[in-house]
Amino acid sequence: MRLAKFLAHAGVASRRAAEQLVFAGRVTVADEVVRDPARDVTEADAIAVDGRRVALERRHVVLALNKPAGYVSTVRDPQGRPTVVSLVAHSRERLYPVGRLDADTTGLILLTNDGELAYRLTHPSFEVARVYRAHVRRPPVREPALRRLREGVQLEDGVTAPAGARRLTPERVEITLHEGRKRQVRRMLDAVGHPVVSLERVAFGPLRLGDLPPGRHRVLKPYEVEELRKLTAQRAPRRRARR
Repeated sequence: MRLAKFLAHAGVASRRAAEQLVFAGRVTVADEVVRDPARDVTEADAIAVDGRRVALERRHVVLALNKPAGYVSTVRDPQGRPTVVSLVAHSRERLYPVGRLDADTTGLILLTNDGELAYRLTHPSFEVARVYRAHVRRPPVREPALRRLREGVQLEDGVTAPAGARRLTPERVEITLHEGRKRQVRRMLDAVGHPVVSLERVAFGPLRLGDLPPGRHRVLKPYEVEELRKLTAQRAPRRRARR
């Protein structure tokens, strides 16, 4: 098994975050610093992160959390802000967020110790849908603005992929994305003339937020986790065309 994948399965971090740990020289194999995340390792190797031995997780768990405003989607925050992980701190597993929500965005976020699943759910090549509901300024939201959202909006980091967009009320709109740029929904709505007042994520893939209270979480049922696995297993990562 490759080193980054081993760290992800050990619940250290998502696969992409594990690669960064390796590049930073924080991972050792048999007391030797390794900077190649593709290095093959086994459970018999003495693998450590920041000097602490790690082993493969034997029990994977996935939680759904209704994130309140003001919480950051990290395990720790250098600025001392409250984190989503602190809301489930009593859990026996080492959990980390699947992707991120802005501090001022509320709603559904997943936490897990299954790095491979987290990687597949967040990598844009798997195109897992996320659904957001926004309360916006300058109502009503008219069809030309919705059409721009559906066709793709020019942002400073490029044109967005086509999104699902529908008006719920004159000042509320639902956006469905298959990519996850930083503050993307807010920037898209700002670009079409409707700055966001408040934003909530109500669905992640097949999972809905439902009536889960803010700040509370629940353990996903086995069939729900299986749905997530099937969702990403059915989609092979797209390869970028060569130029």
